[in-house]
Amino acid sequence: MLDVIEDIERWRKEKQSIALATVIQTWGSAPRPVGAKMAMTADARIAGSVSGGCVEAAVVAAGREVLETGKPRLLHFGVSDETAWGVGLACGGTIEVFVKALDSESYQEIKKLLDEGRPIASVTVIEGPDAGREIVVDETGAIAGGLGASLEEKAIPEARAALDAGLSRRSQPQDTEVFIDVMVPSPTLIVVGGVHIAIALTALAKTLGYRTVIVDPRGVFGSEERFPHADRLMSEWPADALREIGLNRSTAVAALTHDPKLDDPALRSALQSQAFYVGALGSRKTQEKRRKRLLEGGLSEEQLDRLLAPIGLDIGSRTPEEIALAVMAQIVAVRNGKLVR
Repeated sequence: MLDVIEDIERWRKEKQSIALATVIQTWGSAPRPVGAKMAMTADARIAGSVSGGCVEAAVVAAGREVLETGKPRLLHFGVSDETAWGVGLACGGTIEVFVKALDSESYQEIKKLLDEGRPIASVTVIEGPDAGREIVVDETGAIAGGLGASLEEKAIPEARAALDAGLSRRSQPQDTEVFIDVMVPSPTLIVVGGVHIAIALTALAKTLGYRTVIVDPRGVFGSEERFPHADRLMSEWPADALREIGLNRSTAVAALTHDPKLDDPALRSALQSQAFYVGALGSRKTQEKRRKRLLEGGLSEEQLDRLLAPIGLDIGSRTPEEIALAVMAQIVAVRNGKLVR
C-alpha cells in the first residue's frame, strides 16, 4: 500500500474514482509478492504494479470495468514458460489479483494507522455475493468497516494471527473466501551520530523507502546542512531521543559515534525494545569492551546477542560510502529474514 498512497492521495483531492488491485496469491515465478498493489483511475492512470508486463494492461481494463459496474473482480493469470517474459513472469507461473473500488472509510483508517507507525491487516471478502466487503484490524481488534458479526468472530482472530506472523494470506473462515492483507508502516532508520558514514547511510536508506532520523546532541554534526535529506534531526541525548521517537518492530538503530557516552545509552534503549535491527560501529576489541559495559549496566546476555557489531556485512568496505552500503545491506537482510542475529 505504501508505494501507491501518494498517488491515491493526489487522485482523491481531484475527486477521481479509484480502483485498487491486489495480488492475493502466486504460484511459480512471480516478480511481485502477495500483497503487491496497483491503483488506477477511470481514465487509466496507474500507480504501483502487480506483475511486470501485460498483466497490468488486463488489470487496468478490469479496474475500469469495476469502477463502471461497482462489482469487484477476481482475476486469474496463468502463464506458460514460452510466453512468460512477455507478461513479467520470468519462469512461468500463475497469479491471482483481486480488483475492487477503493473503500474510502477503510483507506482513510489504513493511512492513518500506517502514518502513526502501527501495523494493520485488512480482511476482504474475495468471492460470493459479499465480495469486496472489508474490515480493518490492528493488533487489538477491529477498527473500521464490517463483514457481519458471525464472519468477524472468526476472521478477526485470524487477522491478528497474520499480523503477528507478518504474512498476508488467503483464508476461508466460515466457508467464506477472504484475503488477509498485512500492511506495515515504512521502516525507520535511527542513526546515532551525524558522522560521515551517516550521510551516505541515510541517503541509501531514503532510496529504499526508509524514514530517516539523525540523533546527535553535538549540533554541528547533526546539522541540516550536512543532512538535507534526513526526515528528522534531533539534537537531544540519544536515550531521550529514542524514548521520544518510540521504537517498534519497524525500527532499525545504528550507533556510529565511537563515543560510549552517546552509543551506550542508545544501545541500551534499543536492545530492550522491539527494534528489528541494532548495530554499532567499532572493531571487535571495541565490541568486547562495549559488551562488558552494557552487561555491567544491566543488560542480559540474551539482549546483547541481538547487537550486530562490528556493524555491516563483510564486503571489504573501505570508504564511508562502502561502509554505508555494508550497513544498509545488513539492515535489509535482517528485515527480510535472511540474516540470523
